[in-house]
Amino acid sequence: MKAILVSNLGTSVKVGDRRIPAPILEANGLREKVRAIWPEEARVLLIFASPDAYERNDGIYGCVRESIPMSGLSYSSFEGCDDRNEAAVEHLDEADVIILAGGHVPTQNAFFTKLGLKEKLENFHGVVLAWSAGSMNCAEMVYAAPEAEGEALDPEFQRFIPGLGLTKTNIFPHFQKLRDEILDGLRVVEDITYGDSYGHEILALNDGSYLVIEDGQETIYGDAYLIKDGVEKQICRDGEFFVWKSASI
Repeated sequence: MKAILVSNLGTSVKVGDRRIPAPILEANGLREKVRAIWPEEARVLLIFASPDAYERNDGIYGCVRESIPMSGLSYSSFEGCDDRNEAAVEHLDEADVIILAGGHVPTQNAFFTKLGLKEKLENFHGVVLAWSAGSMNCAEMVYAAPEAEGEALDPEFQRFIPGLGLTKTNIFPHFQKLRDEILDGLRVVEDITYGDSYGHEILALNDGSYLVIEDGQETIYGDAYLIKDGVEKQICRDGEFFVWKSASI
């Protein structure tokens, strides 16, 4: 299996109040990296984050489906999976590329568990391409950072939950945007994430940055920061790459 876990894949841009298809981002060679591992006439399965958010899912489906040829890639079939089509994962071994969409991390995590996706991926030998929540849920133990109102103050909210086990790396996406975000009266980075990093390593990625899992190692491309034990350190910059660690898969 090969995997590219990104903060932001691109695939759409917002024009007014709607999103329209766009190519995969070029930043830090992302589009070329995807092209390098994407099979010709790939059989693609796109798995959504919210199983019953049909309007949102249909919008994502349309944008990603059109983004693929816009990015110089090809597919022979393109299927989406939410609770209208859960049976799609029963034929996971027939797919060449699995795309894991963004969304609300715990909601997607619960959907993946319902699908038995972790177990089904154990015999998958194709390409996994994930963005945002999809990237986060690839971890063995996922850092589900509070993101919705009330979650940061909820003592029952679970911030570490079992994931797909493709990597031990906890990805924290959209870092450049979240630096100034306030949730439940708390600073998302300094007051929440720093505190959660005690005893944990969190890899914070700006949009345009990503992690590649291939050939026994994990490599970071673009702006990336390690948050550990309440301390933040930049470990990679735009235009550069950094061999992070041995791959978990």
